[in-house]
Amino acid sequence: MKPALYAGLLLGLVPVQAALLQHIEFVGIRPDLCLVAACLAGFLAGELEGLLIGLALGLVQGLFSAGDLWLNVITKGGAGLLAGLAGRHVTNPTTVSMLAVLAGLSVLSGIIVLVAIRSGAGLVAFLAAVRSVLVPEVVLNAAVGTGLYWLIARRVRRQEAIPRGPAGLIG
Repeated sequence: MKPALYAGLLLGLVPVQAALLQHIEFVGIRPDLCLVAACLAGFLAGELEGLLIGLALGLVQGLFSAGDLWLNVITKGGAGLLAGLAGRHVTNPTTVSMLAVLAGLSVLSGIIVLVAIRSGAGLVAFLAAVRSVLVPEVVLNAAVGTGLYWLIARRVRRQEAIPRGPAGLIG
């Protein structure tokens, strides 16, 4: 199941983000689904899977975008790794903890991208980009990722609540 899910993410997430999310914008900003997916993979499956999914998604996203290839690879891979480390050290993961992790990693990733892209623009332009681009993107990433985490956690809890017989089988 996991290999099929990860292959679907790698092959489908970037085209969905590029094609469908053009129509779903908030003040001209779209959520970064690759960052959200890397963070969810890390938080739920561990730091190694978060790192690998983040690196792969960053590579695919970098290949399909006009931006710097390695910037996507580093930010998505790092976010997956850090989300995995955070997920391992959270005793009772909740939607609030996922919101905090995703918002923090989205801020970190966004600042790295802004510094790399607008390094010579000056402080005023950087602060304007933080206000107009980074803050709405962080809010959107955190909302989308927390919503997805809530759905995943709800499904897992429902499956755990299914009564099982003496041999561990249903019924």
